[in-house]
Amino acid sequence: MKPVYRFNPAFQTPQGSPIRELFKYTQQQGMISFAGVYSSPALFDAEALAHSGAAVLQESPTACLQYGATEGVPALTEALRALTRERTGGKVTAENVLVTTGSQQAFELLLRVLVGPGDCVAIERPAYPAAIQALRLANADMLEVPSDDDGMDTEALEKMLLAGARPKLLYVVPTFANPTGATLPLERRRHLLELAVRYQMLVIEDDPYGELRFAGTPQPLLLEVAADVPGGDDWLVYLSSLSKIVAPGLRIGWMSGPAEILRRAVIAKQTGDLCTAPWMQLAAARYLRDGCLAKHLPTIIATYKERCEAMLEALQQYFADTLEVTVPQGGMFVWARWRDGTEANALLQQAVLENVMYVPGSAFYAGAADPARLRLSFATAAPDEIRIGVTRLHAAHGKLKR
Repeated sequence: MKPVYRFNPAFQTPQGSPIRELFKYTQQQGMISFAGVYSSPALFDAEALAHSGAAVLQESPTACLQYGATEGVPALTEALRALTRERTGGKVTAENVLVTTGSQQAFELLLRVLVGPGDCVAIERPAYPAAIQALRLANADMLEVPSDDDGMDTEALEKMLLAGARPKLLYVVPTFANPTGATLPLERRRHLLELAVRYQMLVIEDDPYGELRFAGTPQPLLLEVAADVPGGDDWLVYLSSLSKIVAPGLRIGWMSGPAEILRRAVIAKQTGDLCTAPWMQLAAARYLRDGCLAKHLPTIIATYKERCEAMLEALQQYFADTLEVTVPQGGMFVWARWRDGTEANALLQQAVLENVMYVPGSAFYAGAADPARLRLSFATAAPDEIRIGVTRLHAAHGKLKR
């Protein structure tokens, strides 16, 4: 007799990450992947990280190898406060900091302490798939807010609020949004925070890519803008990570925000992983304190700029009339749409046969998706590989259209 397990209803028929489901294809020999937004291994500052890790282990072996405070080791929380001051021009000190095992854990902790089944949470349309997945597992009611080339449409959000929508939280990637690459202009940032205060809606600012700007004019963090909006600080939690700018394997993320929220997130984290790995925390703190990130970041930005330009040029060469492309000013990916009615999911199957892959746009929608959309990451492939990958995509597109 087959056993019948009594699963949590959220896990009765769970949906896995649509991007992680593509990972099996990356093992295919000769595959060029434009899929996962992974940091390029060629850009890992391995020597400096090895030095930092070895130095702290030699200096403080017990602190590295023993359990640490759930909030984070003091050396790293202070380094993250300093990093926040740099990012905000000294305007924000980020007094309350909680170190997390990646910023995804930070988001899940916030869901645990703030969201119950049926609670409304507003997200961009389209949005980051892992956020959508986490909200589904939390049994949240997702409110999709339209976005355009300037990110979330805050006027559309206001209309929804005036019509009676009452999201408890709003999750947004305001700088180089995933997947669109869009950046909210200052006017929308201020408007969003004014709405948050007026409707008592907690805004979660996720900032994994903000340091990866290679064109355009920088915009202030929502964290910085909130300081100028009366009551804004009370309704904003800032999330960030070292995954995209140092190395994802460190699993170092953090959140800052109102003390009452972080206090509860600490308790939630205690029942999860107790603390983020102290050795990695101390190594990251040493890496930041020694100025290694400041030295290495220009190399990362220059490399992604070169790779983005290579992708845009190749897409223009092979798909000038058939593919609408949003040109990013930073980040790690290009958002595109087939003008000729090509369905991205159908094309992916042919593309995999040609040894190239990407993520269909359907992965980024909580509701009905635009089947012609796709996201192409330029982060992990060198310029020559990008050009080859686009020629393979062109061949796949041609075969599908025969």
